[in-house]
Amino acid sequence: MFVQGPIPALRLFLALVLSTALIVLDTRFEKMETVRSVLGTGLAPVVWLGNAPGELTGWVAGLFTSRDDLSEINDALEARLLILERRAMKYAALAQENNELRRHLNAARAVDDRVVLAEIVGVSPDPFSHEVIIDKGSRNGVSVGQAILDADGLMGQIRQTSSFTSRVLLISDSSHAVPVEVNRNGLRAVLLGTGESDRLELVHVPDTADIREGDMLISSGLGGRFPRGYPVAEVVSIGKEPGAPFMSIEAKPKASLNQSHMVLVVFRQQADPEDVEDPVDDQPEAGELP
Repeated sequence: MFVQGPIPALRLFLALVLSTALIVLDTRFEKMETVRSVLGTGLAPVVWLGNAPGELTGWVAGLFTSRDDLSEINDALEARLLILERRAMKYAALAQENNELRRHLNAARAVDDRVVLAEIVGVSPDPFSHEVIIDKGSRNGVSVGQAILDADGLMGQIRQTSSFTSRVLLISDSSHAVPVEVNRNGLRAVLLGTGESDRLELVHVPDTADIREGDMLISSGLGGRFPRGYPVAEVVSIGKEPGAPFMSIEAKPKASLNQSHMVLVVFRQQADPEDVEDPVDDQPEAGELP
């Protein structure tokens, strides 16, 4: 049997003395920086070999990523893309709404009567009825017969009210009629809805009347339903048939009947009841044709 003597203890003592000497030399003398650099360079392969197994394992794992992991990553990326697209659409909608509010603000400044901003919250599902629903009702002072505008022109009038909402009959409805005049020369006529949102018909215009394509039609104020001077439509075509007493005239609404989201409810200034007759007694209900 081999028995170790005091040599291990001696070795430990020598290692401690050598370590202490190296620490003192490293602290006192700058030349030890060169020795440290040489030792670090020599031990670099050892450090690299020590880290090699972990690096190799990670590299191999990356080569064999499971299909489930890839599918999960792809789903996460698609979900994030949808979120970003939704935000982009929301920002675009907010920008459009801000522009529309600015346009309505400018339109409200151009109107002498008091107006209230309202939002369209519903559309009539009946394809033969051109009606929308706004978020202002009798609690906001809205009443039947009030004119409705968007930023570009006359849209229609209030047909029915409730406490919180109101139903608006658009000028494109086939039962609707608006007394208008040509802004250029004051020629009066009646503008009828055709059931198409982009086409109106100007009726009872003699074939000798002075009217041209591009003429602006504004509300004449006759009948007491609509205040005078609001843009209604623009003449787009004029037809004359031989022997016919009246011309066939089509006009395009100035208002964006199918696109506007915000509208203005017009409150006319109160007039002396002795000077103005009640228009409800003399006119068809809500501007409809008799």
